Amino acid sequence: MKQITSVQNPFIKSLVLLQEKAKARKESGTFLIEGLREISIAIQGGYAIETVLFVPEICSEQEVKQVVVYAELIEISKEVYHKLAYRDTTEGILAIAKTKSLQLKNLQLSDNPLILVAEAPEKPGNIGALLRTADAANLDAVIIANPKSDLYSPNIVRSSVGCLFTRQIATGTTTEIIAFLKEKNINFYCATLQNSTSYDTQNFTKPTALVVGTEATGLTKEWRDAATQNIIIPMQGEIDSMNVSVAAAILIFEAKRQRGF
Repeated sequence: MKQITSVQNPFIKSLVLLQEKAKARKESGTFLIEGLREISIAIQGGYAIETVLFVPEICSEQEVKQVVVYAELIEISKEVYHKLAYRDTTEGILAIAKTKSLQLKNLQLSDNPLILVAEAPEKPGNIGALLRTADAANLDAVIIANPKSDLYSPNIVRSSVGCLFTRQIATGTTTEIIAFLKEKNINFYCATLQNSTSYDTQNFTKPTALVVGTEATGLTKEWRDAATQNIIIPMQGEIDSMNVSVAAAILIFEAKRQRGF
């Protein structure tokens, strides 16, 4: 089995770039996954694993082979692992995985889909929380409009706790996504302060997309003008907005309640 013990190894240097640069991930079509659980979830989600790097003193070859069958295995030193690892916890295993296409046309939706659309979310923690909520509710898909972040960045992979791999994900411009939803006859409800009615008055039992924007600026006018209905979560405090992932969870689980969970 191949072994790498030096952080100066050219292959290791290329993986450091993969962690740090979206351009490197885009050009190679690959990204890094850290942790046995996350790697296992990625495999279950149909992600192809090319190579696994592991520290035998921390994660044994037997443990690796219980999760990953078809991949090159490379033993690495603790020094190399800590050079590549993004998280503070020491699990001793990393995998190089192939990215998936994020095109709208690749989404495979059920007859009565429930979808989350988030416009231009920036904070990896919020994106991770949105993906975790989408997984908890077993949504058909998550669509990111006008993405500001690379979804395969280590920040998002980490904050989603593997949920990046459990839901279908697509990206596109606001214009493209609105056209897609209309073509598929999916009603879309936009969470916004302007010209809105309370979210709990709407019928989410038919094909539905719930659309949320950023906390700072909300949804763009294009979404608000095209919506099946603009909706609002009534608030009784002093502020007029809440964390986007919290707002999305409220809307999603109202839809799930209406659909009988």
